Formats: sequence, structure tokens, C-alpha cells
Amino acid sequence: MKKFFYGALMMACLLVVGACKGKGRADKPVITVSIEPLRYFTEQIAGEDYLVQSMVPKGSSPETYEPTQQQLVDLGDSRAYLRIGYIDFERMWMDRLMDNAPHLQVFDMSQGINLIHAEHHHEGEAHDLHREAMHQHNDHQSLMEGGEDQIGVEPHVWASPCNALIIAGNVLKALTAIDASRKEEFHQRYVALAQRIEHTDSVVRETLERRPDMPRTFMIYHPALTYFARDYGLQQLAIEAEGKEPSPAQLKELMDSCATRRVEVVMVQPEFDRRHAEVIAAQTHTRVVDINPLNYEWEKEMIAVAEALAGPAAEKKTAE
Repeated sequence: MKKFFYGALMMACLLVVGACKGKGRADKPVITVSIEPLRYFTEQIAGEDYLVQSMVPKGSSPETYEPTQQQLVDLGDSRAYLRIGYIDFERMWMDRLMDNAPHLQVFDMSQGINLIHAEHHHEGEAHDLHREAMHQHNDHQSLMEGGEDQIGVEPHVWASPCNALIIAGNVLKALTAIDASRKEEFHQRYVALAQRIEHTDSVVRETLERRPDMPRTFMIYHPALTYFARDYGLQQLAIEAEGKEPSPAQLKELMDSCATRRVEVVMVQPEFDRRHAEVIAAQTHTRVVDINPLNYEWEKEMIAVAEALAGPAAEKKTAE
């Protein structure tokens, strides 16, 4: 009898807690975004009056993730969907997501970004944050309408302070379109976010400049820092090529490139196997560094990447 009483009491408590949580969610309009870094940008501008949720949750890869049935159901409650642009998840699932929620407003956060295509790597070309954010003009709209093969677009647009400023502006436009009555609130939060993005850009530049002799080439398992490299005049060597692991011949070529280009860092993301990176690092006396471009803490991650590139000495100075 006592066990039954305590069991019933526990069940009642759980139901009350669940009801409270459900009420809290229901009281807030929902905005759905593609990935965690975009959730960060959106939450900074939307404020606490909106519930922002990611389709690709923490720890999952946008290259392979498939939404759950519950996510498809929940999507119908969203006021809008903010897509990051060209990640595999969006290319494979957007049509089905929209079929499931045809009423949903969709906003493209890569609008206005100077996109990099597979055949153009822009190696060694540094870009100024303000100049790029204010003057980029490209054929983005024709791409979204199917005028060119979207598969050839480098999708990791958020891993760049320059692009982040453009993304923040797109978030502001989307939220204002959804709720014009809060235009001034959104704009004030956007200004604060833009200042933090500009500060992040300054910290990254200062970190990289602390070591004038720093190698301009780095290695990474999955090529997620292409736009970051363009921002700061760096070169990215990817271990993975078009989603495929390297052959023995390609591994040897990568090791030779490490020597000729004075590579010091091999970066690995948590969603990928690190064995090839460790083999290359062991043979070339380079450092394996864990990074996470999908981190919700976008500012912290961009600075961590710069510190990894500049080396332990720069990390120590930044900490001081």
C-alpha cells in the first residue's frame, strides 16, 4: 500500500512538472532553425519571448542527421523556419519538411553571403569584416531557385565572423517580418550582437597577429573552416574529400603537404573519426586539436580556433 501511495505521488508530481513545462512552451511562439550556431544568433536577437529550437540537435552532424517523427510534428507549431543555407540536411529534407508544414514561413540566412564554390577556394585572400558585410553582391537568389548546382556550394557559412554579421542581419529581417510590433527590440538586440561579432573578429585577428611567423596553412578532417580561412588569409587542407576517407596514397600526399607547408595543427570535429588525423599527426609531429564549428557558443568557438592556429604561446597570452 505504501509503495502504491509513493508511486502515485511521484506520478502526480511528474504530470504537474510536465504540464508546467508544456504551458511554458505553449506561452512562447516557436521559431525553428537548422543548427545550433544559428540558434545562438536567433536567440540573441529574438530575446526571451521566443522559443528557438534546432532541427539538428547538439552532437549530431548536419551531413547525416534525419529528423525524428516528433520533430516533424513539432515543426507544425513553429512561426517560421530559418535555414542556414546549403547543408546536406537542408538539401535532403527541406521539401519533406515543407510538405509536412506547408504554412511555415521559410527564411534563408545565407542571403547576401559571397558563397564559395567547390572549384573556387580563395586561398590566401583575406577579407575585411565591414567591407564584406556591407558590399557583398552575388548570384545567391538564382542558386536558391535552382539556377546552379547547389551541391557545389561550400555550406559552412556560419564559421566566419564576416558571414556571421550578414547572418545576424538576415535574422533581424526575418524576425521583423514575423513580428513587426517588436522591430525596435529586435534591432537593439541585433546591434548588441553585431558588436560582439565585431569584437570576436578583432580578438581573432589579434590572436593570429601575435605570431607573425605562424604557418598560413592548417589541416582539418572535415573542411568546415573554408570561410574562416578566407576571412583571415589562411589555407585549409582537408583530410576528408567529398565525404570520403583518404586512400593510403592520399594520406601520404597529405603528410608531404604538412612538411612543405609547415602545418602545425590538425583539427578534428567531434562527429568524425579521428584516427586518420592521429596517424598524420604522429608521422608529421603536428598537434591534433579538437574543435566544434557546430558549437552553440559561436564566439567562444571562433576564438578557440584562432588560439589553436596561433599555438600554445598565443593561448597563454589570450588567457592572461
